[in-house]
Amino acid sequence: MTLKERDKKHLWHPLTQHKLHPDAIAITKAKDCILTDENGNEYIDAIASWYTCMYGHCNDYITSRVSNQMQQLDQVVFSGFTHEPAIKLSEALIEILPENQNKLFFSDNGSSSVEIGIKMALQYHFNRGEKRNTLIAFEDGFHGDTFGAMSVSGLSVYNGPFADFFLNVKRIPTPNGKNLQTIITSLENIIGHNKVAGFVYEPLVQGAAAMSMHCAADLDEILKFCKKHSIITVADEVMTGFGKTGKYFASLHLESKPDVMCLSKALTGGLLPMALTTCSQDIYDAFYSDDLSKGLFHGHTYSANPLACTAALASIDLLKSETIQANIKTIIKSHEAFGQKIAQHHKVKSIRQTGIIFALDLDIKMERYGNLRDKLFNFFMNKGVFLRPLGNTIYIQAPYTIAEKQLNKVYEVIEDALEIL
Repeated sequence: MTLKERDKKHLWHPLTQHKLHPDAIAITKAKDCILTDENGNEYIDAIASWYTCMYGHCNDYITSRVSNQMQQLDQVVFSGFTHEPAIKLSEALIEILPENQNKLFFSDNGSSSVEIGIKMALQYHFNRGEKRNTLIAFEDGFHGDTFGAMSVSGLSVYNGPFADFFLNVKRIPTPNGKNLQTIITSLENIIGHNKVAGFVYEPLVQGAAAMSMHCAADLDEILKFCKKHSIITVADEVMTGFGKTGKYFASLHLESKPDVMCLSKALTGGLLPMALTTCSQDIYDAFYSDDLSKGLFHGHTYSANPLACTAALASIDLLKSETIQANIKTIIKSHEAFGQKIAQHHKVKSIRQTGIIFALDLDIKMERYGNLRDKLFNFFMNKGVFLRPLGNTIYIQAPYTIAEKQLNKVYEVIEDALEIL
């Protein structure tokens, strides 16, 4: 019996309607930018497996560091204990985070990191004797699948059945270069009728919203407004973090720095699950008290797992290396050249790029998970490229280690796909 057949017996996959999509592709091996299935077919991983394996799969430097660590300390509870991998990771991250970030809180996944950021924003005001019960978020944002994260997400395809149970959230449009004053007016109206605790946002790129992009200057003005009114700014950099926008973090493109940041995905180079919620000293100080109840009572069993911390440390070493930084610049230039070429195609409605994130919209209507989208996905896989279209949007977010020949094949397969639509 094949792995694909055995899978069907017991497994329930994420973001999958199994009656419509009964088969899963069984992957048996991954190395660098290549996935290999049980039949020996190879696929270029052009989205770094949901933006995690940015230094390639099974990166030798990361795996060797983790292998050494697991001989010494594998896991220990992080409540009341500490260890060197977590301490060294905090020191390494503070060097590359925006200068106002000073404290790190560990968890296990991106959704939880946002959940903790929301808790920080709400409890910050509560601890200071002011009850604020409203959050602000962008339309069409996506921040995860836990209830707080769902509350600030705006994509009903994921959240519809749970909407009656959400936190109180007011939504504003993303800035498009022409609507900033409209957004500011909306913000003024929101704070005039609500007690707003925080603003949760994806800086520069909204991943699940088909890589929707907005400019740093307008986002800066929104953040300045929030800070003027003591609204805690929570930057969800789960997707954008660790080099994808051309800087270590998208927030580094902005003058106004977030009070809180949410990190995961590429944090450990895709090797192990881990997340972080970082914050400024001011946020931390609101929880620092002789009153026990003012503490942040949130915890995960595997918080600051030493192996995951070691993977993250190795990943940061790679991110800062001359080789990876040069690769990022090369990918950016390659995307720019491809964009100039493909933008003229009659089936391409628009293109956009931020750092190594490239997206194009097809001039054709497609459901987010419809038959035409499936046809496109299957075409890519049959050509040996793993791309995962979002509706009528095709995007690339390949590992930094992708070879020029591999990246050119990704471009060629996208061009070929346009001819079958």
